[in-house]
Amino acid sequence: MPRIAKPHFFCRLAFLVAVAPVLACTSAEDTAAKPEEAESAAPDAATPVTPPTHEDFANATFDSIGEVPFQLTRGRWEGEPFEEGGASVPTAGLVDAFILQGDLTGDGTDESIALLWTNSGGTGTFSYIAAATREDQGISILGTAEIGDRIQVRSGRIVDGRVELDVVQGGPEDGACCPSQLATRNWTLGADGFAEGDPEVTGTLSVEAFGGTEWVLSNFTREEQAPTEPEVTLTVEEGRIAGSSGCNRYFVEVSESDGGPGSLSIGPAGSTQMMCPDEAMAVEDRFLKQLGGADSYSFLAGKLVINFELGDDYGSMIFTQRQP
Repeated sequence: MPRIAKPHFFCRLAFLVAVAPVLACTSAEDTAAKPEEAESAAPDAATPVTPPTHEDFANATFDSIGEVPFQLTRGRWEGEPFEEGGASVPTAGLVDAFILQGDLTGDGTDESIALLWTNSGGTGTFSYIAAATREDQGISILGTAEIGDRIQVRSGRIVDGRVELDVVQGGPEDGACCPSQLATRNWTLGADGFAEGDPEVTGTLSVEAFGGTEWVLSNFTREEQAPTEPEVTLTVEEGRIAGSSGCNRYFVEVSESDGGPGSLSIGPAGSTQMMCPDEAMAVEDRFLKQLGGADSYSFLAGKLVINFELGDDYGSMIFTQRQP
């Protein structure tokens, strides 16, 4: 693959009607509140409404994405073949591990944003944002908006009731395969769904696009997770990648290559020379080998993807941003 109600707090006010003749004849025992009566008079506190989770979206129904409505099952949908007996079918899915939460409607409670994708059997893969709120019987989709074909999402947030995404998208001279324009795009949710505001072009794709943060290896390949211990990290600064390779500190020169937007040229790696347990050394050896074969990079729903080629072996390492 390549994206309420406010909690109400009810207070019950007890009014004492002062009628002198009645009070004069009422004993202290009669006027004392019984425990069960006192409990029933306590304010009711409604359970706060929680915004939809990624798992909620994974089985939701969408009727404004693509050409036909579809319901996801565990995050994926597959339609009927375009031609009877044909292998080409429309597909759609939920982008893994991406969720934004914040107040989009100004009602004081948080909604959620997820990323979805669709493919109609060709080379293009279109991305969408979808907003949802929680209801008594599940979640309700409030609106969807198309992001575009083969758009890479670098990061996202909800700010002042607005969805903002930092993306890599096609520039004026780019082919559909290879976007290079960095931009920040924004959407506002209204009664009629999402409306997109003016985008802000922020630059051109380079290795510095994944600088300024520390990345942690989560997957050796798209199918194989990396161990959480020992931790492998990566940072970019002044034309050099550096970090922890699981045991030692490593560093390697990196630059753009002439293979088009997102292409990499990796120099020989240097490192410290500590010895660690065999498990850590195995992680380190594999990472440095795959990094040495790196030839391109991209972004996937806030994650960094570094593609490598080692002879006939192709793969993609995936990194997540270090959380504060």
